[in-house]
Amino acid sequence: MSTDPADLVSRYRERVREQLASRPLQGDLRLAAETATLELVRADGLPLGSTELEHLVSAIADEAAGVGPLEPLMRDPDVTEVIVNGPGQVFAERDGVLHLEPVRFEDEAHLRHVIDRIVSAVGRRVDESSPMVDARLPDGSRVNAVVPPLALDGSLLTVRKFSRAVLTLESLLLRGSVTPAQRELLADAVASRLNIAICGGTGTGKTTLLNAIAAFVEPRERIVTVEDAAELRLPQPHVVRLESRPPNVEGRGEVTMRALVRNALRMRPDRIVVGEVRGGEALDMLQAMNTGHDGSMTTVHASSPDDALRRLETMALMGGVDLPHAAVREQLRSAVDVVVHIARSAGGERKVRFVEGRTRSGLRPLDERVLRDLREERCGSGS
Repeated sequence: MSTDPADLVSRYRERVREQLASRPLQGDLRLAAETATLELVRADGLPLGSTELEHLVSAIADEAAGVGPLEPLMRDPDVTEVIVNGPGQVFAERDGVLHLEPVRFEDEAHLRHVIDRIVSAVGRRVDESSPMVDARLPDGSRVNAVVPPLALDGSLLTVRKFSRAVLTLESLLLRGSVTPAQRELLADAVASRLNIAICGGTGTGKTTLLNAIAAFVEPRERIVTVEDAAELRLPQPHVVRLESRPPNVEGRGEVTMRALVRNALRMRPDRIVVGEVRGGEALDMLQAMNTGHDGSMTTVHASSPDDALRRLETMALMGGVDLPHAAVREQLRSAVDVVVHIARSAGGERKVRFVEGRTRSGLRPLDERVLRDLREERCGSGS
């Protein structure tokens, strides 16, 4: 009998599944899988060394209770994102840089089995009739999967791991993500109840920066957060979190971001924090900023501060309300006070490139004078 590691995992995987399915589960699934594997190996009299046996038991347990070959990457604290391009190619992001990993799935069926286990654990499904899924795992990680026929060269899986470390502005300062001057301006902008939009590309750290600057909100204020997938962890004592809900397998039960933003307005918030605006909820967010919820914050995908304002304007027009273009633009101009642009370099470093404030002539670099003018306009005083 072959003792090749891949052959052994393939051979014992199904046998362990059958054995676990044939008897009631008592205790931890991973422990049960390890025990079943040891029993089968001993019954077969397989001449394995301690290292080989440990590898086999761990791999089978990963298959039974985890995400198979991806489990070591998911447990690695240095890995922030796992990307699977078909059964034969797996990348992991470390320090903002993607690395090709020596991880493989046996075939497309093996990969699909892992994807099915991941999405079914959160009440979702992915198949030919519904070949795309976007969901949040119980630990907060984000998962996106695309399967054939949409994925031409094998199923695609992207897992953005949920970071348990909460970065502060001081931490970002030490990392070089913000400068001391930017740190002071951002802290003052939040404390002055200015409305802030953070823009940047995918994976640039927009939510991380939003979480960091929100720490400067007064503890006495009531904050309502609205997110597509809950990632914000604010330290204030009076934080209420709302999360959108996708439709179920019957296509019912969806709760959109727009519905949540509208509902947040009825919850007596001092500030509303929208994790990311992607559609018509931008209009409701702008209206919130203009109707007494000063100091509200959000993020938006955009490649510059000017592009961020244009995207917000376009998304507000998608809100389905028959408002003239000029009226939406005027709302936008009076709503957003500060736009922060964060970018990621080719080497993986994330840095705040621009902090700009709204003036009568458009956006310009935020300084003490612009900050004072915005504070007086927003709060009615220079204090």
